[in-house]
Amino acid sequence: MSEKRTIGMWLYKNGGGEAIEKQIIKKLKERDILTINDINLRYATAKNKNIVHNGIKLNKLDLFFSYNAGEQTIYQTYLYQALNRVIPMINSYDAFALTEDKFQTSFILRNAGVKTADYRLFHREEATKHLEKILHKWGGMVYKPTSGWGGAGLAKIEDEEALHALIPTLNQSNTREVFVERFIKYDKSDFRVDIVDGQYVGCYGRRASGTDWRTNITSGGSVFLRECNEEVVEIAKKAAKACGTDIAGVDIIYDQEHEEYVVLEVNGIPAFATPEQEKMGLDFNDKKIDLIVDLIDRKTHKK
Repeated sequence: MSEKRTIGMWLYKNGGGEAIEKQIIKKLKERDILTINDINLRYATAKNKNIVHNGIKLNKLDLFFSYNAGEQTIYQTYLYQALNRVIPMINSYDAFALTEDKFQTSFILRNAGVKTADYRLFHREEATKHLEKILHKWGGMVYKPTSGWGGAGLAKIEDEEALHALIPTLNQSNTREVFVERFIKYDKSDFRVDIVDGQYVGCYGRRASGTDWRTNITSGGSVFLRECNEEVVEIAKKAAKACGTDIAGVDIIYDQEHEEYVVLEVNGIPAFATPEQEKMGLDFNDKKIDLIVDLIDRKTHKK
């Protein structure tokens, strides 16, 4: 590495990501920070004390900025963990791993005083004898794989028939744990609140499609302009801090039965607004870029 500060970056390309990457690189260069982009750890190797990608010793970088949710593999996250033991990361591996796990996230949030949906976690072999009783108590629940994103694998369970249909699938799976949440009565919309370095970036809403109850875009949900009040912002900030995330997208819904806001999820790699969404009026990209550049600058500052 040169004497100048040098960071590595792996940022998604679709949905306007390539243009975002160019803006970040340009703004970092203005601060005399060099960027080596397109560092996909899928193609990195480890040799003795070095992790190497295209001839670059990544462990000699001043920081690595990993921001690509859709292409993460077990191998990449394995090297992500190793690399973070020797250089700063955004987000840190610990924060990344935490927010990838729905139970771990809910557990940490509850212990930090952040309201989440009531949940239960059981070993798969113990789940059957508990789930029916939990269903009767809650009246409805959602089964969630502890890992994954975009609403994949979620199952809404409203009656014993749905529960009995789920149990054989669980028994045949390789999962060790069964995680369920109380189904919350809400208006089928949520708040996605972006936080960078503890600061509020922006908010938008997502709405479930038709008879679906999932707001995830990959599950058919749609984005709409939405203002959020100070209470929602403060909840999002508290959730992001509890999870140790430098960058977070916090999903919040309003529980109509208990009349309170509830955090559903903390995302460690929340997308920037796409060009189409910017045309709708989502205008937080510039602020988000500036805060990320400030964050990188601070984390790489050499005393």
